Amino acid sequence: MNIMRVEAKQARVDTENTAALVLLFCEGEGLPKEDGVILDRALGGALRELLQSKEFDGKVGELVVFHTHGKIPAKRLILVGLGKKHELNLDQIRQAMGHAAKRVRHAKCSAFTVVLPSVAPHETSLIDMGQTVTEGAILGSYQFTTYRSDGPIGKEVKRMTILAPQKDQLRQLSEGIRRGVATAEATVFVRDLCNHPSNVMTPTRIANEAKTVAKEAGVNLKILEQKEMEKLGMGALLGVAKGSHEPPKFIILQYHGAKKKDDRPVVLVGKTITFDTGGISLKPAENMEQMKADMTGGAEVLAAMRAAARLKLPLHLISILPAAENMPGGRAMRPGDVVKTLSGKTVEVQNTDAEGRLILSDGLAYATRFKPAALIDIATLTGACVVALGQFAIGMFGTDARLKEAIRKAGLRAGERVWEMPLWEEYFEQLRSDVADMRNIGGRGGGMITAALFLSKFVGDAPWVHLDIASTDWSERERAYIPKGPTGIGTRLLIQFLIDRSL
Repeated sequence: MNIMRVEAKQARVDTENTAALVLLFCEGEGLPKEDGVILDRALGGALRELLQSKEFDGKVGELVVFHTHGKIPAKRLILVGLGKKHELNLDQIRQAMGHAAKRVRHAKCSAFTVVLPSVAPHETSLIDMGQTVTEGAILGSYQFTTYRSDGPIGKEVKRMTILAPQKDQLRQLSEGIRRGVATAEATVFVRDLCNHPSNVMTPTRIANEAKTVAKEAGVNLKILEQKEMEKLGMGALLGVAKGSHEPPKFIILQYHGAKKKDDRPVVLVGKTITFDTGGISLKPAENMEQMKADMTGGAEVLAAMRAAARLKLPLHLISILPAAENMPGGRAMRPGDVVKTLSGKTVEVQNTDAEGRLILSDGLAYATRFKPAALIDIATLTGACVVALGQFAIGMFGTDARLKEAIRKAGLRAGERVWEMPLWEEYFEQLRSDVADMRNIGGRGGGMITAALFLSKFVGDAPWVHLDIASTDWSERERAYIPKGPTGIGTRLLIQFLIDRSL
């Protein structure tokens, strides 16, 4: 998908020559100040009449298309509801722009203009507004049609203009647009990677994608092949990969943007299982096709690396992707096998479908070698997360209060919220093994917690947060700016955290 170009400019709404002019309305607030009044006057009171008729109230997700019949240069107005003013948040603006972008596409317009909303959530800057409007529009227009002969629905939207009433607003708006393009572009990148089928998106293809990212300024790449992993002793990752004909890859990208060369890095580790059959502990056939997106965490740390480089963030960042395919071949790992991890700890594999924590154990242990200032892993880790949190929250665990709070705040700004779960040592009783240091499953009770507790044994003393995105990585239906299928949720959370940390 080509990313639409976004720019800000200062102009009067009644002189803007565009195929579609988008106006965002709060419920029950009447015409937006100045812009709404100017347009209503030019249209002979038609907007006020529309609001008075209650055909359009401004409720969340409500949308009306109004043709202007040449009374103003804009060919059509698209009115989109934001909901009640006192309940307004950034994600409602993001959702409104997602709805608007879809309607523009269906109207076969290649470009449109949106009027900067006259209302904003509490303590929201122009940078925030520019970023949010941009994200909503780009993400809402997303389509994946690589393998379809009939092509995309509607017309590709190539350009959006954000109209500001004052010239002195343009600098901050443009910075917000720059951030919004980077975060949305990263999410689109993740969605594309996860939409490709697993016969295309293999560990080798992931490594090739990393090579492309490494062409960004300041990014270096190292890829460990199977023999190098064997020398290091990555028995957990190698054990998962044994059943597949696809060779595993251990991918390390570094971005050097920090002003001080000795700055300790932020390290991101992403689960990168390019397809998960469950191995010998085979999954049910129903919905197994969704397991092509079991690499979402790895795709997101790869995208975060690219975004950090493009935004030229002043920090030291490392992304680690342990990549493998989990298959039930003749050489596959069996229930009851014992593997020795990079850390030296041994694990009894009681269920080969709990493979994500195995590859992450080696990924996290490798990450501690960099003495991270912050260590974050992100993974489609447990079905228990889906049961506990449904589809609207990411499960969060961690050992550092300040890091958890920074992640929580970034999630609220990005509209990708996290919910903290307990990381209590008592749960480790469920992971005790009779033959090894631990086992890789802890029974049905507290499955998300025992998985996180397992990972905690490989992070050393680094400030650490684990994000379980199994609840949010796939959507069964299309929403405002979230498509059906792979969502890329978690990408903008990571990038927002990096932006906030670099300010």
